[in-house]
Amino acid sequence: MRPEPASAYAVSGAGELLQLLRDETPRTRAELAKLTGLARSTVGARVDALLATGLLAPSGEAASTGGRPPVRFAFNPEARVVVGADIGATHGRVALTDLSGRPVCEIGEPLDITDGPAVVLDWLVATTHRLLEQAGRQPRELIGIGIGVPGPVEHSSGRPMRPPIMPGWDGYDVPAHVRREFDVPVLVDNDVNIMALGEHAMAHPDVEHLLFVKVATGIGAGIISGGRLHRGAVGAAGDLGHVAAPHAPDVLCSCGNVGCLEAVASGPAISKALKEIDVLAASNSDIVDLVRGGNIPAALAVRQAGRTIGEVLATCVSLLNPQVIVIGGSLAQAGESLIAGVREVVYGRSLPLATGVLQIVAATTGVQAGVIGAATMVIQHALTADRVDLAIAQSAS
Repeated sequence: MRPEPASAYAVSGAGELLQLLRDETPRTRAELAKLTGLARSTVGARVDALLATGLLAPSGEAASTGGRPPVRFAFNPEARVVVGADIGATHGRVALTDLSGRPVCEIGEPLDITDGPAVVLDWLVATTHRLLEQAGRQPRELIGIGIGVPGPVEHSSGRPMRPPIMPGWDGYDVPAHVRREFDVPVLVDNDVNIMALGEHAMAHPDVEHLLFVKVATGIGAGIISGGRLHRGAVGAAGDLGHVAAPHAPDVLCSCGNVGCLEAVASGPAISKALKEIDVLAASNSDIVDLVRGGNIPAALAVRQAGRTIGEVLATCVSLLNPQVIVIGGSLAQAGESLIAGVREVVYGRSLPLATGVLQIVAATTGVQAGVIGAATMVIQHALTADRVDLAIAQSAS
């Protein structure tokens, strides 16, 4: 069998070159050759292959040292689009993003997860069509769809696994449902995991060890360890909501146990506690509005929830030794009350060695954390060196 020409080998490494260029810094062929140690001809072949896909684009000219100024090239995040979907217990938010995870346009609407997978996923498909039309993009420009759901997920198959607040979803083939309409990779994960990915990518990209805690209708955590998302053996890592809360009363939880963190410190638990003292807050947003409006009982209730969450997080700090704990979810919008309670207990109960560099901060991505994280999950999957090389090979053939 005849060997492939040298140019074929040069092009096959284009995906690896793209990884270097994904920082969006424009570089010339000569600069790329110097950085990689590759021959100019090899770099030229790889650059040409990436230009043909649109993933690389000219980005101005470098200063001339005599003769024609050399052209700089940079990663082109607008070459394709990604859909990131954050499906919560009572809401759905879908964004169309570029290849850097930056939202181009998005739609958020009330949604009931208990309506079942067919209703919810049909809404997701219809919303994706609306976003593509709104952005003036074609379905063929879509490289993948990422979805976060409020329950444990077997990430390899995209099937929810016995989710306590998602009746009818257990074992449902979410990717197959969505791919009936869009023949692209469909990746599914727990909603807190994707929020952790989104916050890590946008706000803390250099942090190797991060814990993202979502406090809303439920409570959960996404664990970034060694710069990578940790899902555990069956996708159940970070299920903080069903950890027994120290000193908690025997309140029945939706999982069937009593005294779970979610049963005593989540949004519904705070609403229940406030109702007992004749302060009405039917939803998480009502609680946030009360706290922001200066309602003292609501602020105290949220701070106590933060303390209770902090008791569990103090154990997490000892086990995981994170550099940053990010507090997100709808109740994090209540300002400092929640985070102050968390800090009070974590810094008080954890060893100084573990808390010496520990930051406990509010999420910066807000309601976009989930959609950005879902899109980031797809981008990390689609733009690996081997998948980019495969795409180039398929387009050439």
